[in-house]
Amino acid sequence: MVRTNRTSTVTEFLFSGFPQFEDGSLLLFIPLLIIYTFIVIGNLTVFFAVRMDTRLHNPMYNFISLFSFLEIWYTTTTIPKMLSNLISEKKTISITGCLLQMYFFHSLGNSEGILLTTMAIDRYVAICNPLRYPTIMTPRLCVQLSAGSCIFGFLVLLPEIVWISTLPFCGPNKIHQIFCDFEPVLHLACTDTSVILIEDVIHAVAIIFSVLIIALSYIRIITVILKIPSVEGRQKAFSTCASHLGVFLMFYGSVSLMYLRFTATFPPILDTVIALMFAVLAPFFNPVIYSLRNKDMKAAIKKLLWGRLGAISWAKL
Repeated sequence: MVRTNRTSTVTEFLFSGFPQFEDGSLLLFIPLLIIYTFIVIGNLTVFFAVRMDTRLHNPMYNFISLFSFLEIWYTTTTIPKMLSNLISEKKTISITGCLLQMYFFHSLGNSEGILLTTMAIDRYVAICNPLRYPTIMTPRLCVQLSAGSCIFGFLVLLPEIVWISTLPFCGPNKIHQIFCDFEPVLHLACTDTSVILIEDVIHAVAIIFSVLIIALSYIRIITVILKIPSVEGRQKAFSTCASHLGVFLMFYGSVSLMYLRFTATFPPILDTVIALMFAVLAPFFNPVIYSLRNKDMKAAIKKLLWGRLGAISWAKL
């Protein structure tokens, strides 16, 4: 913090999201490091399994592979800094670093949310209009939807981050969270904090709109599936949606707990738990859901892993 005669200008923020773990940081550091390693390896495995198995080169699995790729970077924007803070006495981040962390974390999160919505529409077309599916979900449209999800996800947040970067920070510099987020940072700005409510409303509208699209898609999907006469046909149809539905509930469930609270306040420990669930646990379970609930994905992962092991064995011989 740089001090002048009249005011003090904040140059860095101090994290205070782990106050309960200061005396035993390693007890949290080791599990968090293991989880982060699993997230990276698990999502890379899903990504390369889809890329290298031609049987999975269709819109649904292309979206899954992109989602897994985004998950790696989504967690990388926050978890390494969390790990550093757990073993460092100086739990700080520069204002520029904080703004960049917020931008990339939420841009990647936005891209994932849009992609989940796109995946719901894809499943809607596949199940409700199966004869027209190949002509509607063409490879070209799949690429456009994937690129559009990422481009829009990164562009939509730019004005907000640019606006926050112009705010003066001259008071307390302690962020009551485990990573940089809009509300804790805006609370530290030396300006009218009523803008926080406007921020909450904008985020809530975006979240609710996405949830409604996905929910309506699945209501229609379930209605169509229940009309399938054979039990085997219904089970097969449900199995193609189960993974996406599980990830949707995990992702938007944690997002809703994090951002649909408005003026409600939680105890610090509960805030930390919700943030960990949102930023760490949801990405941790995604590769598990996709690999365990999908026979084609399990076969592709086995092929990828055993193919690699076989190649290594032959190389040693």
